[in-house]
Amino acid sequence: MTYPAFKAALAHVAPVFLDKDRTVEKACSLIREAARNGAQIIVFPETYIPAFPVWCALQAPIHNHDLFCELAANTIQVDGPELATIAEVARECGIFVSMGFNEGTHVSGGCIWNSNVLISDEGTVLNHHRKIVPTFYEKLVWAPGDGAGLVVNPTRLGQVGMLICGENTNPLARFTLLAQGEQVHLSTYPPVWPSHDPAVHENYDLKNAILIRAGAHAFEGKLFNLVAAGYLDRAARDQLASRDKEAGRILDASPRGISVAIGPSGTPISEIQQADEGLLYADVDLALCVEPKQLHDLVGGYNRFDIFQLTVDRRAQRPVRFHDNGDAPDADADTLTFHS
Repeated sequence: MTYPAFKAALAHVAPVFLDKDRTVEKACSLIREAARNGAQIIVFPETYIPAFPVWCALQAPIHNHDLFCELAANTIQVDGPELATIAEVARECGIFVSMGFNEGTHVSGGCIWNSNVLISDEGTVLNHHRKIVPTFYEKLVWAPGDGAGLVVNPTRLGQVGMLICGENTNPLARFTLLAQGEQVHLSTYPPVWPSHDPAVHENYDLKNAILIRAGAHAFEGKLFNLVAAGYLDRAARDQLASRDKEAGRILDASPRGISVAIGPSGTPISEIQQADEGLLYADVDLALCVEPKQLHDLVGGYNRFDIFQLTVDRRAQRPVRFHDNGDAPDADADTLTFHS
């Protein structure tokens, strides 16, 4: 058996805030840059297109209706022109692309999912995943997803799976991927995640949370964990701060996310990028995943499947199913495009 070795690029970058078209242009430029530098896969942050809705942590929802409407207007769909453009650049460059985005649907102008797609080096969408449960204030924006994207894809880079942010805290979601032979795990995070007013309470340490979760999954699965967190640039920070005098203070004092690659031992194999925007590169060699399995093979000899069983429903959930006409498509049929 041969084990792939390759270079990965982690995009610790900011979108063009709430502008899907310019964000797609920036993403395509970054994909080309990563490919020129020898990367075989590039991982973008959580909801990179067109922004992470951090404003939900800064003001009461009664003050954020306009931002929700602007975000909804800048959502994209899985079969839309934006992802088609990104897929074509992936094909031209011969590089895999993991892209986080705010997903809309043709059956509702206000339904938004936190979604991620894995695009192959041939420009085809291999997997489309919707975050199962939005976390805390994220529920003000995103609808809950389903299990249809809990898939590990066989690729020339190995067996690739992905989870979004807090899903990496869910041991059942993580085991679902491990049990499909996952070798390369993609984790995506926001640029900042305020949980408290830092003037009165210690805030959520996003860097530490990422290191704990990414390290645990890599160590338990004896795999590589490629983490990409967003970057909060000055333009987005100032736009949010201009809405409320406290928002800038809270953002400035809240810990930032990190991008990092973790190896099968559970420790970083790359630098940790936090303060500066840019692409972070890491070398991955899947041959290093084999020897540690002698110690803990959770999907093999180091488990008791006669004791433990896990059942996962991977059916895509839709608002209605029609049975009167076998030729009529289900509502929300855009979700069918990339699911087998």
